[in-house]
Amino acid sequence: MFEWPVRVYWEDTDAGGIVYYANYLKFFERSRTEWLRHLGLNQQHLREETGGMFVVTHAAVDYARPARLDDELVVSTQLQQLGRASLHLQQAATLGQLPLCKALVVVGWVDAQSMRPARMPLQVLEALKA
Repeated sequence: MFEWPVRVYWEDTDAGGIVYYANYLKFFERSRTEWLRHLGLNQQHLREETGGMFVVTHAAVDYARPARLDDELVVSTQLQQLGRASLHLQQAATLGQLPLCKALVVVGWVDAQSMRPARMPLQVLEALKA
């Protein structure tokens, strides 16, 4: 499991002083991006070198508790299932031991020009399997 720290800033909160629900998706995006980078997969380089890119095709989000301004969260990303053109990820945001939000996120690989599904290049698959 990959973990990435995220601090809650003023811009992340709503009028009630808690993290706006949609911002958890931004936190999950940051964690996925850093997870890929940790695996040696820079998304901009992948697009330039292979002509393909990752896109989110599905997200199912469950909210348990709110996060507040200045909270230091840990956002995790864990690969659940790997296919030739998609991956299923379990993601979560926690505050200490308290679960705040979790999501099942499905990410597909597409041709960047046509935006049609495509098979991931072997170098991408091998890095994800590692």
